[in-house]
Amino acid sequence: MRLKELRKKRQITQQRLAIELNMCQNTISRYENGVCEPDHKTLIKFADYFNVSIDYLLERTDNPELHK
Repeated sequence: MRLKELRKKRQITQQRLAIELNMCQNTISRYENGVCEPDHKTLIKFADYFNVSIDYLLERTDNPELHK
């Protein structure tokens, strides 16, 4: 998953992302390190926050643009 890459591009910490999405920093860390996988509602939160498609977030495409 591209979560860490997207977060670093925005120059925000795991803690800041967790606060903005009402999550625990530890959970963000687990997602970034592949310890656990986010559910579909969480994937939607990440995609909306970073304004990318879920497919891009999950590395199914290299095109970050959303399809309308």
